[in-house]
Amino acid sequence: MTLKLDNISYGVGAQTFIYPTTLTLEKGSMNVLLGPTSSGKTTLMRLMAGLDVPLQGRILWNGDDVTGQRVQDRKIAMVYQQFINYPAMSVYDNIASPMKLMGLDKAEIDRRVRDTAALMQLTPMLQRKPLELSGGQQQRCALARALVKNAGLVLLDEPLANLDYKLREELRAEIPRIFAESGSIFVYATTEPEEALLLGGNCATLWEGRVTQFGPTAQVYRNPADATTARVFSDPPMNFLNVEKRGDRMHFSRDAIPAVGRDVPDGHYMLGFRPNHLTLDAGDDRIRFDTTLSVMEITGSETFVHLTHDDARWVGLIHGIRNLKPGQSLPVYLDPSRIYLFAQNGDLVASAPYAEAA
Repeated sequence: MTLKLDNISYGVGAQTFIYPTTLTLEKGSMNVLLGPTSSGKTTLMRLMAGLDVPLQGRILWNGDDVTGQRVQDRKIAMVYQQFINYPAMSVYDNIASPMKLMGLDKAEIDRRVRDTAALMQLTPMLQRKPLELSGGQQQRCALARALVKNAGLVLLDEPLANLDYKLREELRAEIPRIFAESGSIFVYATTEPEEALLLGGNCATLWEGRVTQFGPTAQVYRNPADATTARVFSDPPMNFLNVEKRGDRMHFSRDAIPAVGRDVPDGHYMLGFRPNHLTLDAGDDRIRFDTTLSVMEITGSETFVHLTHDDARWVGLIHGIRNLKPGQSLPVYLDPSRIYLFAQNGDLVASAPYAEAA
């Protein structure tokens, strides 16, 4: 069982929402669409579902062209950010509703409802109404109604975005278990890099209607193909610094550091590093940058520091709570093994020996 998007694109009038895209999703796989708002995640899912028809290209299901097939005729299920349940019906009847429309017999419906309710930990709530449930339980009910259809393709469009932190963490831990047991192809849209890493599987990074990279999630995170992917797969986004490589040194402002990728030709590049790799603690091999603190955000056990370095604006994620004041000079330090080097067009040129383990 495979879903293949074969060079599909989509737009309305002169506006393009999805540029030519080719992806193959395999049976039993978790596939995360990661990108900011308006990057094309929902549009891509609507094309997969058949709610929209691509302007060019084909959508293949197990090798069969289903590009023009109605959504009603496809074995798909979709769960949205705004979870939808029938308020006048019990949880049992909510989960059973799609199977009743399919005309299954009562015994088969009952078996599937109870099996899926057990999987979603909803068995004690089957006779309750949705409004008697917590937000997380209501979303699990919506997920159960999608799963019970035995759909080959399950599309989850930011399904946890409206839940509080505790409920999101609970369901994030459950979803990989659920998809592993169902055998369906799961596609999960999110704006959060952390959520993509927690879900695992494969990840497609999107930026302005383009899939910039697709592969195993951890691999895409550790080895971004270009600066755009690195920016998407970092929260806060990756920091950049324009440098000029001359010989075995990289020059910026009045400073220079050892070059990353000694075989890289001399020229102008962008040096990239993630916020969590900046530190206020000096070390023997760490690179020092003299910055100015603009804003400080304390999140509890960590502090976000917004910095200016010449014309560049950076964000650092510092462990602990520090007594810092906006406007003060602030030296920060970077482990050179955490550096990526990008060409001026954004393509990855080289990374330091340990950057891929970041």
